[in-house]
Amino acid sequence: MDDVHSRISQLAPPEGYIQVDSKVHGVIVYAPQPDSNNTDQAKSYACPNCGANIAYDVAEGGIACEYCGYVAPVKGTQVGKGADEFEFTLETLSQSTRGWGTQRQVLQCASCGAQLSIPHGVLTATCPFCASNQVNVTSSPEESLRPRFLVPFKISKQQTRQISKEWLGKGWYHPNELAASTFMQRLTGVYLPFWTFDTQVNADWRAEVGYEKTTRHYNSSTKSWETRTKIVWRWETGQIHQNIDDFLVIGSHPNHISHRILNQLLPFQMNGLVAYQPEYLAGLQAMAYETTLTQAWESAKRAIREGAKKACYQDIPTSHVRNFSMTADFADETWRYILLPVYLATYRFEEKVYQMMVNGQTGKIAGQKPVAWWKIWLAIGGMLSPGLILGLIGLPMLLLAGSGVIVAGLGILLFILGIVLSIILYNKARQSEAK
Repeated sequence: MDDVHSRISQLAPPEGYIQVDSKVHGVIVYAPQPDSNNTDQAKSYACPNCGANIAYDVAEGGIACEYCGYVAPVKGTQVGKGADEFEFTLETLSQSTRGWGTQRQVLQCASCGAQLSIPHGVLTATCPFCASNQVNVTSSPEESLRPRFLVPFKISKQQTRQISKEWLGKGWYHPNELAASTFMQRLTGVYLPFWTFDTQVNADWRAEVGYEKTTRHYNSSTKSWETRTKIVWRWETGQIHQNIDDFLVIGSHPNHISHRILNQLLPFQMNGLVAYQPEYLAGLQAMAYETTLTQAWESAKRAIREGAKKACYQDIPTSHVRNFSMTADFADETWRYILLPVYLATYRFEEKVYQMMVNGQTGKIAGQKPVAWWKIWLAIGGMLSPGLILGLIGLPMLLLAGSGVIVAGLGILLFILGIVLSIILYNKARQSEAK
């Protein structure tokens, strides 16, 4: 049998096809060979007046030169939620355009391993994900799929700095000097990769559903009527239908950028999608997807199934449910690969690294903020002290004269309340620093 597999593997693939990975042992799979013409001739962006590098300007809505004032609009088409979607077929992938369509370089961080596309001609840079300057800059490959759509930056860097300053100044338990930090000057505009999915979900559920039934009976021992509630179980089935539209999956690895923080920037307004043009990336950084289409779709299906499960439980008219089972079928699955705008700042404070992000379309901000723990411990001490003091006063009174019941009881209640409030405050502070 092994000889047969060996001879088969030596056969030449059909013309125009290449061998791809097969999930079934002993079965060889061929797919259409990617079209080498799908990589457009890369463009470079220099000012036609003075020759300086030009970049995308949020205020102008086009590319602009900061030296001589040259401005040119981007010839992009706003498509919104009507942007084309693609079926899950090998032909779709093989015919997809690849590369960025402009001369760019790759910044590879030796510290965290992140790879980022940066404008051509940049000589030095700092990794926006871990704040390391141990980076290498190489030429950009043209292998990854090209995004078909993106949401342009709408918030300027100046607006972002003001938003960040106000956000950093909020919260009494953060270091006082945080709002005066200069790292806000290093906010970096980055287009991050996302996959969006549309699908139709039909979920069938089956479960034992319990209904409360109240009966009255006469208790001969107490000579009174009493009510009794029991649960009557019966098997039931049902079906729910969900139309999933623009389900987002982050295309970057969580080791490089915090998915917890990034999810707090949602939602992005998908009616702002425009057809991809390389000019939107001029002077800005962009990240190619690290999560493949297949991996993203598997992640999306798991999350969509959980959503369907919750919808099935909501479809059941009572909270008494047991032996629940569900089957979910997906139909009309389509996808899009898009870029979404985020301002990112990774900063060091007292030898620790923190991330802060701003939605480049809406201005929504989220991130990590260091905690002045001495303030937390002082506050916890203040919340526990009243109960502890009253307890210490009431206990001797209770032992000596028996008159300290009220004082001791109040002290115990205040101490328990202080513990609860202390736990809430501690968890909130820990969450502020969590990645």
